[in-house]
Amino acid sequence: MTNFRILLPATLAVALAACSPPAPDTSTAVPTATDAPTAATADPQRAFFDHITELCGKAFEGSVLTDRPVSDGPDPFRDHTLTMHVRECSDREIRIPFNVGDNYSRTWVLTRTGDGLRLKHDHRLENGSDDPVTMYGGETANPGSANRQEFPVDSFSQEMFTREGMDVSNTNVWAIEIEPEQRFVYELARTDQDRLFRVGFDLTKPVAAPPAPWGAEDEADAGDAEEGAAAAR
Repeated sequence: MTNFRILLPATLAVALAACSPPAPDTSTAVPTATDAPTAATADPQRAFFDHITELCGKAFEGSVLTDRPVSDGPDPFRDHTLTMHVRECSDREIRIPFNVGDNYSRTWVLTRTGDGLRLKHDHRLENGSDDPVTMYGGETANPGSANRQEFPVDSFSQEMFTREGMDVSNTNVWAIEIEPEQRFVYELARTDQDRLFRVGFDLTKPVAAPPAPWGAEDEADAGDAEEGAAAAR
């Protein structure tokens, strides 16, 4: 009787084990939706570009967040309305005029390249012609994130800065940050100096679109003239 009491639980355990389903084979398990990379992590630069594209046609006012060291000379941004206008967008390029009061000389140009993203600064004189210092900027050196991209100065810009007596700018690193539907930030830093300039724009409060940047009217007129000439042929 004693032996029966000892063997019965063991026999029952074996029987239950035989009836249990086999453990799943995880060696070929298909990743679940939570395991799959999101668009922002799979291609952060494309996600970043798309975040800004979503603002196309809209304008926003901003303010200087950081500007150090404090300049001894006149502050070109003080007492002026700062406006960014996401004015032109394509799958490859976004043009964003940055206006300081009634100065419409500056346009940020963000471009998708084969290797990443490029940021350039298109500066014009009031007559629409190129400023002597224009189209400077740089390209991304790493994937960055969907919310921040950095653009170290390129050799073209360094050569121009040196030629124009602006060697201090040869270590520039620009950055753009975007928190969708919240904030857009433009940044300039210098890696060998305590130089940091940041201007932020409130994306929750769109404003009326400003006038076209200097030179844009001439380009539009030239394009219309070319189209008219082509139609007349």
